[in-house]
Amino acid sequence: MGSAKKSSSARSARIEEMRRAEKARERRARVLTIAASVVVVVGLVVGGVVLVQSQSDDDGGSAATDSKTSGKFVTGDDGVRKWDGELGRNHVTKAVDYPVSPPVGGDHNPVWMNCNGDVYTDEINDTNAVHSLEHGAVWVTYNASADKAAVDALAAKVKKTPYTLMSPVDGQKDPIMLSAWGHQRTVTGADDPNLDAFFEKFVQGEQTPEPGAACTNGLSK
Repeated sequence: MGSAKKSSSARSARIEEMRRAEKARERRARVLTIAASVVVVVGLVVGGVVLVQSQSDDDGGSAATDSKTSGKFVTGDDGVRKWDGELGRNHVTKAVDYPVSPPVGGDHNPVWMNCNGDVYTDEINDTNAVHSLEHGAVWVTYNASADKAAVDALAAKVKKTPYTLMSPVDGQKDPIMLSAWGHQRTVTGADDPNLDAFFEKFVQGEQTPEPGAACTNGLSK
C-alpha cells in the first residue's frame, strides 16, 4: 500500500514537472513571437525612413550641387584667373554642377583621370578631371574652334609633361584653355610663352591640395 502511494506521488510529481516545463515553453514562445514582431516592425520603419531619405537625396536629378564651391575669378596682371572663394573637396559619385567650364576645383569623383601626360581625344568627365587637378595636374582643354595644328602641337607637349592631361571641352568659351586647381587662363597654342609659364608654376605647384598624389592607376578613358 505504501509502495502504491509512493508510485502515485512520483507520477504526480513528474506530471507537474512536465506541466511546468510546458508552461515555460509557451512563455518562451510568446516572448520570441513578440520579439520577432518588434523586429519586423522596426525593420519596416527603418526601411521606410531610408527610402524616403534616399528619394529626398536623389531629388529626382542626376547632378549634385557643389554647395561648398562659391566665389568668382579674379584676373591677375599675368592674365591668370584665380578663383576667389571656396572650393569643395568632397568625393561624390554623381555629376557636379560646376560654376565654370572647365572647372578648376570642387567636389569630385573618388577616381582621378590619369594625368601622366595623357591625351584624350574624347570629352572626359569633369568630376574625374577635377580630382586630377587636386593631385597637382594641369588640364589642357580645347573646343571645336581650336586650330587642328595647334591641338596636335599641344598634344605632343602634354605627352612629354608628367602631371598634365588634355581633352576637348566643347562648352568652354575660348579655343584653348589651361586649368589647375583654383587657376585658369587662355593661351593661343603650344608656342605661346604663357603655356610654359603656366606649366612651370602650376604643375605640382603651391596650389596643389595633395602634392605628390598619383597621376596613374586612375581612369584612362
